[in-house]
Amino acid sequence: MSTIMCVVGARPNFIKIAPIMAALQVYSSITVKLTHTGQHYDAMLSDVFFHDLGLREPDVRLGVGSGSAVTQVAQIMTSFERACEEERPDAVLVVGDVNSSLACALTSVKLGVKLIHVEAGLRSHDRQMPEEINRVLIDAVSDLLFCTEESAVKALITEGRPKEKIYLVGNVMIDSLLQNLPRARESKILEELGVTPHSYAVATLHRPGAVDSPERFAEILNALETIQRDLPLIMPLHPRTRKNIYAFHFEERLAQMSNLRVLEPLGYLDFLQLNSNARVVLTDSGGLQEETTALHVPCITVRENTERPITVDVGSNQLAGLSCQGILDAYHRVQTEQFSNRAVPPLWDGHAATRIAKIIADFLG
Repeated sequence: MSTIMCVVGARPNFIKIAPIMAALQVYSSITVKLTHTGQHYDAMLSDVFFHDLGLREPDVRLGVGSGSAVTQVAQIMTSFERACEEERPDAVLVVGDVNSSLACALTSVKLGVKLIHVEAGLRSHDRQMPEEINRVLIDAVSDLLFCTEESAVKALITEGRPKEKIYLVGNVMIDSLLQNLPRARESKILEELGVTPHSYAVATLHRPGAVDSPERFAEILNALETIQRDLPLIMPLHPRTRKNIYAFHFEERLAQMSNLRVLEPLGYLDFLQLNSNARVVLTDSGGLQEETTALHVPCITVRENTERPITVDVGSNQLAGLSCQGILDAYHRVQTEQFSNRAVPPLWDGHAATRIAKIIADFLG
């Protein structure tokens, strides 16, 4: 019997881990333990996902909470070391690129435990992004590397990772989306907001590059102000974004946008229903670039680069940059039908977790 500790800590992790755990539990030779670091401890960024995704209660809660990136990583490593000494896993599985994933990856390697990275090889080639550093470091020490797209495979090979450790398996985010879309269709969020399908835009912002600088944040708000005059704009606010709105005294600007609806963070099912019916989604989120691709909803990425280039290649996503004009140019292309979603990448078929579980079972013997 082999034991795998699956690690979650932040909102995107829950979406990715749910189908993997379900697929692993098919194998009687594998015991799955779920560890929640507590990196996201807000109920709307954490607890609601356990309900929406049908995740069981974690076997281990580290309860780390907030802090700087260095503080979080250090505290998670210390707590996770104790958890590993108690549970004695044969492998640790981390998803994505958040601080929790990095901390548990480094701890695993130090303890001599096999490390599995799901969503390996994604590269923005922007070392100013904290997530880029996390991705590179996790991949450098992993024993199994599961990729969502061909560019990730090429990046890992270029960086010298052995080919026999690399597997192109598809996207577990899309597994969750396809499994939960029928339940999301039952959500009443559109009625509650008073909008009809394909008649509104959704915007989400949370990355430091977008919201930690008052100048860049103001430039983005200039674009959103114009867009909301043309189309109702719904904006669920990440805690970091809300904090900076008040820190930069932007609350009056938002209040004057009569066609903007500012919301608290939404649960997974409500958010999926909202995005799947949007005319366009504006975001700096990596996961939303992927989800809008699968949903055939045009996406405008408010960033200078993306670690998910396949979303641009297949025609679902535009990189608009951080300038007001760049964002408005991308929006104009959507509204004038010069841009539309055309395709879904290979293996984004809802069965990535099944492929991952089979490879892991073989790997553990």
